[in-house]
Amino acid sequence: MKLYQVRKGQFVYFNNELHKIYSVKPVYKQSVHLIKMKDLTQHLTNASKVDKYKPKHLDSFVFNHKTYTLYKERKAEEGDYILITNPSPDYLDHYSLHEIEIVSSVETKGVITTKSNGVKHNEYLLMVPGRAPDSQPIDCLDGQMADSDLMSNDFDSSTKSTQGEMPNIGDVYKKRGGNPSIEAMVVAINGETIILGNHLELSLRELNDSEIWEFQYSLLEGEA
Repeated sequence: MKLYQVRKGQFVYFNNELHKIYSVKPVYKQSVHLIKMKDLTQHLTNASKVDKYKPKHLDSFVFNHKTYTLYKERKAEEGDYILITNPSPDYLDHYSLHEIEIVSSVETKGVITTKSNGVKHNEYLLMVPGRAPDSQPIDCLDGQMADSDLMSNDFDSSTKSTQGEMPNIGDVYKKRGGNPSIEAMVVAINGETIILGNHLELSLRELNDSEIWEFQYSLLEGEA
């Protein structure tokens, strides 16, 4: 489905591959800022060149070089990834459509993520590692699987390093114990290298070290 009005968080196809819109800047010719789900590289385009897709139960795709299958009825456990598809945050929570977060703890009505968001069970799809045999690959508009997945359908977590939760563009982090205090926004993501607004480049593992960096809030929350 061709889009001529887009908003942050939508899944779209661009150049046949699955992306997510992380920002829309109407004043620019290439107003739609995208992140490719497969490898988290950034791309610029306009609304007429993307096709909308709404993720659903048993869809599978590659996210940051690892394959996941989405499940609607399964509840998340500590350490699981979730895709927020039906966001209804309380006033203290900061998340929006199609954000991917890691579960820190599980409660009766929902989960608490590592970004201190309370997400109800009916607001997310569980991301289960691997591509289920009965899943629908959505990596590409033409139905093909992502190149990295064609080489190996089953991803071995022991051989695929994970450096923790991937931030979003606009997330603001504060460095603990800094003198003077350092607070900076994520302005770019290149694979697992995170670039902050003060020209500081960190690995994903460094940024996710809670003894050094602490997530504060997102400046792009609610942006159209």
